[in-house]
Amino acid sequence: MTSPVVTTATISLEAAQALLAEARRASEARGFAATIAITDAGGHLRAFERADTAPFLTASVAIDKAWTAASFGMATHQWNQYMAEPAVAPLAHHPRLMPVGGGVPIMHQGRLVGGIGISGGTSAQDHEAAEEALRNAGFLS
Repeated sequence: MTSPVVTTATISLEAAQALLAEARRASEARGFAATIAITDAGGHLRAFERADTAPFLTASVAIDKAWTAASFGMATHQWNQYMAEPAVAPLAHHPRLMPVGGGVPIMHQGRLVGGIGISGGTSAQDHEAAEEALRNAGFLS
């Protein structure tokens, strides 16, 4: 018989805060004021900050990007392609799904441990900053 319990991995608070600092640096290097959200593997907010000059809408966008990235373990820019498929298109009506670049799953040793969402630049800048932050924090090689 298989175990009725499954153990899940999640990002620690210390690692989430270190990733947040890396994301701030990566965003500043690209010249934009960012809002950064980091969730655990279940999509629950773990760390968050909004730069003083970041528009207020970026707060909910960053949180939803991180949630979306953690939900299926794939980057948010990939959702644009999936939304073109009729069988998947109804997901576009989900209120938290954010199919805009800047959300990336956080993986550790092949396991999903969370999601990062950055908002404030272009979708390409947000995505690049998220990947750089993950790389610098040791989550991407």
